[in-house]
Amino acid sequence: MTNIFYVEYDATHNSQFVFDIPNGHDCWLLVITQTPALFWVEGSLKEYPPHCAVLYKPHQKIYYRACAEQYINDWIRFETDEPYVIESSLPFGIPFPLDDPEYCHKLFQLLVIENSFNKDYRRSSIDHLLRTLFNKLLESYFREDIAPQHYNLIKLRAAIHNNPAHPWTVSEMAEILSISPGYLQVIYKKTFGLSCMDDVIQCRIRLAKEYLIHSHYTVAEIAERCVYRNVEHFCRQFKQMTGTSPRKYPKLNTGPNINRDDDKTKSLEINL
Repeated sequence: MTNIFYVEYDATHNSQFVFDIPNGHDCWLLVITQTPALFWVEGSLKEYPPHCAVLYKPHQKIYYRACAEQYINDWIRFETDEPYVIESSLPFGIPFPLDDPEYCHKLFQLLVIENSFNKDYRRSSIDHLLRTLFNKLLESYFREDIAPQHYNLIKLRAAIHNNPAHPWTVSEMAEILSISPGYLQVIYKKTFGLSCMDDVIQCRIRLAKEYLIHSHYTVAEIAERCVYRNVEHFCRQFKQMTGTSPRKYPKLNTGPNINRDDDKTKSLEINL
């Protein structure tokens, strides 16, 4: 069971901010920074960049302070007997960079909301949110490295997955990150394991699958909605990625009664 004593996001302090608890709290403290900060680690003060997380166990020395004009963080003080916390592989009192700080920040916002209202499923919701947060922390901690453009790449990929019907191009994506198209393709594939345009295509095919199963659009209409200039190209790419044609896909996934294609598209797919 977990009990939250206090949780806050976007806590903002001036350049004089110091948090010094020599004997630690009687409970757990998790801090996620949004700005650079100085932390007492292994006997000395060390500066860490923004977007770091640090977990303090009960009765552990806590010392950190601002090292810029502002210090901003999210933090939670809590007690728990959950193994995902007390038996965690995370280091205690040593900051580490976050893989996806915006995701973690949203979890803090939700924790604040759940902790503020005494709803029927409050404890269950808080537990699930904390478990998810600790999963994200573990993903970050065991990540080998975080490149300088990593956070911008995360935002770009989220935009692609959220709006696959946008006419994405490598040039446009590179311009968003203010880097060259060639460099974008190198770091995107290194970060996510596929090229940026392959990611776009996968998202469009996934969207097409949704349309095929849950809409009454024709294949030609779906191709247009997924930003394909012609139906032939869409059908060819769909079959390459799924092993079946758009016309056959609904039947294979929802049964024999779904048929949304017009005659023109059917004959086109037979020829393909």
